[in-house]
Amino acid sequence: MTIRLVTFDALHTLLTPRLPIYIQYSQTFAPYLGVLEPGLLRQSFKVALTQVQKDKPAYQGESGAEGWWSEVIKRTAIGAGANPQAVDSSLPQIVPSLMERFSSREGYKLFHDSLPVLRRLHQMNIRTALISNTDTRMRSVLKDLEIAPYLDPILLSEEVGIEKPDVGVFRLAFGTQLDPIKLQGVHVGDELESDYHGARAAGMHALLLRRAGPEGDGERKEEGEDLQGVQVVNDLWGVVKWVEQQTTGSC
Repeated sequence: MTIRLVTFDALHTLLTPRLPIYIQYSQTFAPYLGVLEPGLLRQSFKVALTQVQKDKPAYQGESGAEGWWSEVIKRTAIGAGANPQAVDSSLPQIVPSLMERFSSREGYKLFHDSLPVLRRLHQMNIRTALISNTDTRMRSVLKDLEIAPYLDPILLSEEVGIEKPDVGVFRLAFGTQLDPIKLQGVHVGDELESDYHGARAAGMHALLLRRAGPEGDGERKEEGEDLQGVQVVNDLWGVVKWVEQQTTGSC
């Protein structure tokens, strides 16, 4: 069997926040809301993000991604103990600042193995693509980090209107050239349900990436998740090794 396509998740797979998101939020909040307790801010962001993702999947809403993130930011600040009136009055300054910060290398950085592995896969004549549950700003991030030319297509949930684990978003990556039923593609990501099980349901191979690092920053683990039978790699070079094994028939 020959693997012809490798699709990647973005956050915590190819790239990661330059500083933990709650710290970057704290830095932006401070001039307007004062210094919020880091532990509360971290937990509040996680809760707010989960709630808004559930209420408005794929950035649904009249005001698009900026309105979507405005709701996350507001809930995060209030949940961490900020004064609600102060939050409302300062959102017109805070939201654009955070939106801009997370549109470039100011907010994100590549993992050390991301660019070398993308280059290696291209040398092997393997297509690489991106499937991410994020908004259109990810395009400018990928361009600024200089990996956009290696990823085709780039499928972002805000643009396509569906998000992982929906099988439809994975099948969009194949276009008309590849047949997912023949298992010619593999998806790599750090989320068990969205990345691993979503790709498997779409007829792809899947590799769950679990990088070593602080809980919630370098890796994603949900309480009670079952990894029995799940193929796990610890870095992106593990993806190259797996692809090579498939081609040689040694796996």
